[in-house]
Amino acid sequence: MNETRQRLKRLHGQLFEQVTAALFEADPIGINFGTNTDEYDAEAGTIIPRLHSCTSAQDVNHVVFEEFLSWFSAESVGEMATYKQVSEAIWHIWQNFNAGKVNE
Repeated sequence: MNETRQRLKRLHGQLFEQVTAALFEADPIGINFGTNTDEYDAEAGTIIPRLHSCTSAQDVNHVVFEEFLSWFSAESVGEMATYKQVSEAIWHIWQNFNAGKVNE
């Protein structure tokens, strides 16, 4: 695991876990095999730092889509609409985190 991701997990463990879990549950590129729950850690590690610039779920959708494009091929990633539901979930997680409600 890279140093930046380790630091992010230390500083914001619950936020990191919740974003990773949301990505794993949504499984937008089909890599959830049930037991590999850390499969989306890398993507969460690059999405979370960019959430500070987001002002809506639509902004999060752009970030999530861009980050997946940076990690995977365009063919694997598919259409931006594929990421709408998980982006809304991440937006909700982010809003709760900022309100001090990280467990919701």
